[in-house]
Amino acid sequence: MFMLKIFESALNYVERSCDVENSEVARVLYEIADFLELQGIAFKPQAYRKAARNVEQLDGDIMEYCAQGRLNEVPGVGKAIAEKIGELVNTGRLRYLEKLRAEIPSGVLELLQIPEIGPKTAMILHKELGIIGIRDLKDAIFNHRLSGLKGFGTKTEERILQGIRVFESKAGRILLSEAFIAASTIISYLQEQHKDVWVSAAGSLRRMRETIGDIDILVASSLSQEIMDTFVSFESVADILAKGDTKSSVRLSNGIQVDLRIVPEESYGAALQYFTGSKEHNVALRKLAISKGMKISEYGLFNRETNDRIAGGDEADVYRSLDLEYIPPELRENRGEIEAARKDSLPKLVEYDELKGDLHCHTEWSDGLGTIKEIWAKASSLRYDYVGIADHSQLLRIANGLSEARLLEQNREIGKLRESLGPPWIFSGSEVDVLQDGRLDYPKKALERLDFAIMSIHTRFKMGEKEMTERIVSAMSNEKVKMFAHPTGRIIGQRPSYTFDFERVVDAAIQNGIALEINAFPERLDLNDLNVKRAIDLGAKIVINSDAHAPVQLNYVRFGIAVARRGWAEGKDITNTKPFELLRKEWGLS
Repeated sequence: MFMLKIFESALNYVERSCDVENSEVARVLYEIADFLELQGIAFKPQAYRKAARNVEQLDGDIMEYCAQGRLNEVPGVGKAIAEKIGELVNTGRLRYLEKLRAEIPSGVLELLQIPEIGPKTAMILHKELGIIGIRDLKDAIFNHRLSGLKGFGTKTEERILQGIRVFESKAGRILLSEAFIAASTIISYLQEQHKDVWVSAAGSLRRMRETIGDIDILVASSLSQEIMDTFVSFESVADILAKGDTKSSVRLSNGIQVDLRIVPEESYGAALQYFTGSKEHNVALRKLAISKGMKISEYGLFNRETNDRIAGGDEADVYRSLDLEYIPPELRENRGEIEAARKDSLPKLVEYDELKGDLHCHTEWSDGLGTIKEIWAKASSLRYDYVGIADHSQLLRIANGLSEARLLEQNREIGKLRESLGPPWIFSGSEVDVLQDGRLDYPKKALERLDFAIMSIHTRFKMGEKEMTERIVSAMSNEKVKMFAHPTGRIIGQRPSYTFDFERVVDAAIQNGIALEINAFPERLDLNDLNVKRAIDLGAKIVINSDAHAPVQLNYVRFGIAVARRGWAEGKDITNTKPFELLRKEWGLS
């Protein structure tokens, strides 16, 4: 009898509450802010964006806040915004938003999807050049019409064109975190209804890529009709795109397409391997099978001459029968993993439960929603040895960055909490901005009070490569800096990386004992997997942090660990796999 498997790389189930509802309300508030800014209205856009951020990060269900009359408890939500949230939650629509939409040409709104274009730029392009939509914009750039506008030039055209490429590369794809939660929910639902089947995510989700197209789910069972009926009856299914005996496709209410395949038990392992991919990995595996007188497909591994089945029910057996180590799904990109598996030299990938702590968490002291104690409590529930508080420094006013006086006050509070709470240990840190000239945002005296500083870039992303490299390397010389947060600055589908000499920065990090962060926040996942591999090959240390802005977001580390695994990282490569005493000793803390 088969036991259900909720895909192997997801042993620590993501804590779910009401992400869809909260994110939908936040999306509407962001959209209102954009409309108001397009109309040239001052102050209100900032108020709506602040409310949107706080709703997005709310550790609770916005629908419950609304039902209980507690919307005023959400920071930034005043009477007017609360009324609009109430209308949206209770009726599913918002007349104010519909009115704003009607006042702005839809083609202008399309321009706002491009990372390099804000509301002001979109209106200039529309009013001055009559641009409506991305196609018009691309034509205008190729004909150099933008360079004739005041404040625009060749470099502006190049940046906007790069933004268009970023937008187009993401089109039709969703973030890993969104796909993971959707798939986990469906798999749990299938488990409740059909306990004696194997079921797993497949495709790019099982490989834990940073963005996903469609979600693929694979089931081994002979109860095809019953399982298909269960699948298409899932409460979040908005449309049934196709329904058959072995494959069905649905579209969820959030727009995600999910494909379910059912295979015989004797083919489950081979099908799981085949539908996990990647295409390039499968092509290389097929060539290897042919060289050994075999053939491989989703039905199994067979002798080419006799057609006898060699393997198929168990995925690991498929690899073993090809004289390969079992290759974890995250590595299946045809980047040398098959050669390494032949030599039994695959890395011992960092495990999903191997971290001893999270060193980059924000609280209500800056732009987070939880208290220090609430962050500590969440870290405790994850059985961490330690947790690091790293609120923003004073330069980042939009994020309520801490002045030197407030930093000292927070440091004192952390000291008191250490005494009263016990483990996990609370490290006192700060996410400190790197200024344009490479200095840190706090003077030496303020930094000396901290256990560590995490250096980060939040401004002047468009500096030249040489200037940006010097800026980063200079900041790394400060002995309090132990980590470099989201090192390339990219935001998936929204902002490209800034440019710098990667190898020189890695070398400086190694020389100064600084770990490069995999920022696990779903929109960042920065470093990406390719840069993780490059950094490790050069000898750098990596740290995996959630960048949590609410206690529940400490769960995000799972996605950072996935990036590390895709980057061939082992536990020994990761700073925060170290136990508390060893890390404290390494940092020279008493």
